[in-house]
Amino acid sequence: MDTKRALLEEHWRASEAGDTATEHAVYADDAILDYPQSGERFRSRATIAAQRGGHPADRHFTVLRITGSGDLWVSECIITYDGVPSYSVSVMQFEGDEVVHETQYFADPFGAPESRIAIAEPMPGRGIRRA
Repeated sequence: MDTKRALLEEHWRASEAGDTATEHAVYADDAILDYPQSGERFRSRATIAAQRGGHPADRHFTVLRITGSGDLWVSECIITYDGVPSYSVSVMQFEGDEVVHETQYFADPFGAPESRIAIAEPMPGRGIRRA
């Protein structure tokens, strides 16, 4: 198994378990985390951990897919906040075995219009959400 994939699997397992030390061990000391939707940038492993540590919601992480090679890896996840799912794509750039830059995108679920449902098929393990 690829070392970086294993590091990301451990990161997401620790996120789900609430193990903040292991969750943030993957980041370089001077890592950057960007949230494009809000325009926020967080500098340093300590700052990344601090902004996540104060989250009041009950959070759960479901990894749908991890893919990548070399120094660029992408995780597709569902992050559930107080029972409400948010789809997330996390793009992580590595140097060695540490993440130096992560950009995380979030998207709310939406219903498909009837015009598309007629030609669509459900994703594996899922039903089509109607508008």
